[in-house]
Amino acid sequence: MLYSVLKAEFIKLRRSIIWLVIFILPIISAVLGTSNYLLNQDILTNGWFSLWTQHTLFLCYFFLPAMFGVFASYLWQLEHQNHNWNLIIASPIPRVYHFLAKFIAMIVFVIFTQSWIGILFILSGKLSNVRTSVPDELGSWIYFGILAGSTCGAIQLCISMMIKNFATPVGLALIGGIIGLAFYAKGYGNLFPYSLLEVGMQANVSHASLGHQGLITSCAFYTVISITFAYFWMKNQDV
Repeated sequence: MLYSVLKAEFIKLRRSIIWLVIFILPIISAVLGTSNYLLNQDILTNGWFSLWTQHTLFLCYFFLPAMFGVFASYLWQLEHQNHNWNLIIASPIPRVYHFLAKFIAMIVFVIFTQSWIGILFILSGKLSNVRTSVPDELGSWIYFGILAGSTCGAIQLCISMMIKNFATPVGLALIGGIIGLAFYAKGYGNLFPYSLLEVGMQANVSHASLGHQGLITSCAFYTVISITFAYFWMKNQDV
């Protein structure tokens, strides 16, 4: 049953304009970050690591939360229209399967996004004449970025599941990104879900660092909480 629901989700996404979000927004972020790096090379002297700080400066606080918010709202948009929610409630398929299918689609979205971010980062470094080799830590930044992004995506799916308006969850995602910056700056990045992007992607770290203590635990906690909440919320919905 879950496979059938998941297949339906990807059919809905196959020719969707939403994939342009993956392509365009990371490019804008990369251009802004690379420009800032080139304009401040007298201060940003640590090559790839300095360039990464400028890329994540825009990504983690603004672009990625907004992208996850847009994608989550899009995934639930059809269900919130034309009484389609009643069809979900009345169908013989376990209700939580609809959430799980959208969560799997979100993970795929995050993987594509983070992979594209990595490609753009390497291209930006080459175009900026960074002469050293690409840091080995990039793979870790992308991997933990996928983990943290999937967690934020699960939370956004819960928000978009409850709120029928398309824009409101996106606005809440942006607010979450800004609040996440405050938690991260105070050293409590693992405690707030929207700070996990900064922790996972090592935002603003201008040297080699692979410390992710507590990140996996926090991601697992918030993901389980999101799925559990979705299960009970959908279970108690009535036609």
